[in-house]
Amino acid sequence: MATLKVPASVPSPAEDSEQLHKAFSGWGTNEALIIQILAHRNASQRKLIQETYAATYGEDLLKALDKELSSDFERAVLLWTPVPAERDAFLANEATKMLTANKFVIMEIACTRSSHDLFLVRQAYHARYKKSLEEDIAHHTTGDFRKLLVPLVSAFRYEGDEVNITLAKSEAKHLHEKISEKCCSDDEIIRILTTRSKAQLNATLNHYNNQFGNAINKDLKADPKDEYLALLRATIKCLTYPEKYFAKTLRLAINKLGTDEWALTRVVTTRAEVDMDRIKEEYQRRNSIPLDRAIAGDTSGDYEKILLALIGHGDC
Repeated sequence: MATLKVPASVPSPAEDSEQLHKAFSGWGTNEALIIQILAHRNASQRKLIQETYAATYGEDLLKALDKELSSDFERAVLLWTPVPAERDAFLANEATKMLTANKFVIMEIACTRSSHDLFLVRQAYHARYKKSLEEDIAHHTTGDFRKLLVPLVSAFRYEGDEVNITLAKSEAKHLHEKISEKCCSDDEIIRILTTRSKAQLNATLNHYNNQFGNAINKDLKADPKDEYLALLRATIKCLTYPEKYFAKTLRLAINKLGTDEWALTRVVTTRAEVDMDRIKEEYQRRNSIPLDRAIAGDTSGDYEKILLALIGHGDC
C-alpha cells in the first residue's frame, strides 16, 4: 500500500495524536487545538491519526472525542473526522431511524457520490451494522419512496462522458409522457434515474427542456405538497447540479426560524473536501451574501469556528 505523503509543514500522525491527547487532558478540553488539528487534515491524514491514536493510547479517537465534546460542535467533529464512507454509512443509518428519519439524506448520499464511493459506503454499512444498506432502506420505507430509494443506493453508474443522443431523445420523450400523465413513479422513470450515467442524464434532460419548453423539475412541481415529487425533483437536481441543491439546502438551514444545525453540519462536513468552492459560489450568486458570513451570522463559539475552518475561512 502506498504511503501517504504528508507535506513537511503538516505534523506527523504521531504528533497530531499526542496533541489531541493533550487537548483532552487536564482541566477542561482544548477545543481550539482540536479544531486546529482535525479541521486542517484531509481524509487520509485523519485516518492515519485515528489509527495512530488507537495504537498509542488504546482508545478509539471518536470515543475520546465523544466523551470530551458536546452539542453541535461535537456532532461536527464526529461527522468530519471519519473517512467519508464511514461517515456516509452512519448518516444513512441515522436517516432510517424513526426519530431521525430523512429520505433526502439517503437520496443525497446515493446521488452525489461516485459509483465507487457509493460502493464503499455499502461496504462500510455492512461492516458496521451487519445488514445491507438496501435491506435497511427497504425495511424502513414504503411505496414509491422504497421504489426510488432502493435502486438509487444500489446504483453503479457508468462514470464516463460518452452519451447516446438517440437514447437521450427517446428517454426525454418517455419522461415527458409519463409526467404529463402524472405517472411519476413509473418503472421507466425510476430505471432512467437510477441507472443512467450523469452525462447521459444531463443530455436527456437538456433534450427534455428543448423539446417540451420546460425544465423537467418545473413540470414535476404540479403538486408542491407531494413529498414523493419533492424527493424526485431533489434526486434530479443532485444528479445533475449538486452545488445548486446543496446551496439551497444550506440557505434553508440557515434561514429557518432557529437554524437547522443538523442540515448545516451535514452539508459542510460531507462537501468540504468535494465541491465546497462551487457550493460557495452558487450560494453567493443566489443569496447575495458569502456563505462564511451567513454561517458566522447564524452560529457561534467553537461550532462556528469549525464550520468556517471547514469551508476554508478558518485560521490555519
